[in-house]
This record gives sequence, C-alpha cells and structure tokens, in this order.
Amino acid sequence: MQYIPPSRLRGRDLEPLLASRGRDLAWINENDFDSHSPANVARNCYGETMNKVPFHYRTARPSLPQLRTWIDTLVADALERQTERDAPIASIVNGPSLLLLGVTGVGKTHEAYGAMRELSLSGVYGQWEVTTAADLYAALRPRHGVDSEAEFRRYRNARLLLVDDLGAERKPTEFTEEINFRLINWRYENHLPTLMTSNVEPKDLAARLGDRVISRLAEMCQRIPMKGNDRRRSAA
Repeated sequence: MQYIPPSRLRGRDLEPLLASRGRDLAWINENDFDSHSPANVARNCYGETMNKVPFHYRTARPSLPQLRTWIDTLVADALERQTERDAPIASIVNGPSLLLLGVTGVGKTHEAYGAMRELSLSGVYGQWEVTTAADLYAALRPRHGVDSEAEFRRYRNARLLLVDDLGAERKPTEFTEEINFRLINWRYENHLPTLMTSNVEPKDLAARLGDRVISRLAEMCQRIPMKGNDRRRSAA
C-alpha cells in the first residue's frame, strides 16, 4: 500500500461521512508515516473511489439505514478476515449484495455513490468497478481490436461492483440475457459484493432479466424499495 501524505482534506461533505464511521478530519489527515494504517488505507481508497464517482455525485451521502448496515457488514467481514490471516491491511473480498428499486429520479444512484464514498473512508480497502447496464452491454459487444472477454472479466471479478439501471433495456436480447446471467451467476457463486439499482417494477424484473437471474438475485441480494417522486423534475 502506497503511503499518501495527508493532503489536509477539508470540506463539509467529508465530515458527515467520517462522523458516520466515528472519525473526523484529524483522523484521515494523521501523518503517522505508516502505509498500512487505517487512515492511509482510507486516503488511498478515497482517492481511487472518487475517480469512479461522477462529478454530479461528488458530495453524495447515503441516507438509507440498510446501506449503512451493508457498509458495517463489509467492514466487519474485512476486519475479521484481516485478523484470521494476519494481513497488513483489511480488504473487502466477499460479502452480501444490495438491489435498490424505485422509479426514475427517486435517488437510487445518489444513494449508491454515497455508499461508495462512505465505505471508502472506513479504513478498509475496497476496489470498485462502476457501470450502467447499458454501458456494460456496449463495452462487451464484439468489435475489432477489443478483447470482450477480458473486458467482461474486469466487471465479473471486481471486488466491489456497482451496476446502475439494471434491466433498463425494454426488449432484452439473447446477448443481454447471456451477459446478465454470466455476470450475476459468477458473483452469486463467489459471494462478491454487488450494488445494483433498477427502475423496473419488481413484478416486471423476471421479464427483463430472466428467471435464472431473478432466482440468484433473490438469494444474493437484499431488496430495498425506494419511494418518492422524481427529484430531478422537482429540482428543475
């Protein structure tokens, strides 16, 4: 783990995230010269995570209690694994998954990026891959000069994966159904933490994703329904 000198991270957007973990700005800015310290792990992880967070969500914070419980579980599992293996740092390897469900604009993506940001400041290390379902399918379509299988493995094997707008395609194709199954089945079998959002009504998910995918999601994910109106329209 690279040692990152304290950058005097400031900003009110960081303080609530740190406070939720029982930390403060003085903790993450501690100059202890220890590359394996939780504070240095957090500085590394926060920097890497924020490279995956779009500018629009740069100050996102999670508000759902289920998301905080999920974060706590991942952190506890990582710390337990560190103790068992006498590892220098705590890293997220396995854990549960979540599926946020709700209409367009209710705040699912905001919550997901907020969870990413808070988890990055916990002092345990987790590497994220982030995509929308539409971008995933586009990236994996066979084309000249691109190893689609290598690209697929990048998402399949990610320690932590965010898939936004799962099931957004109204007319699933054989190609998208295959991608959905291969991705979900691998992460289901290997207990890889996956955070997903979907605008699709629960009763319509099977038609969009297929029975095999829905069966695995039912076991691997806690479903979190989000209610409300389109915040984007309200803000406009």
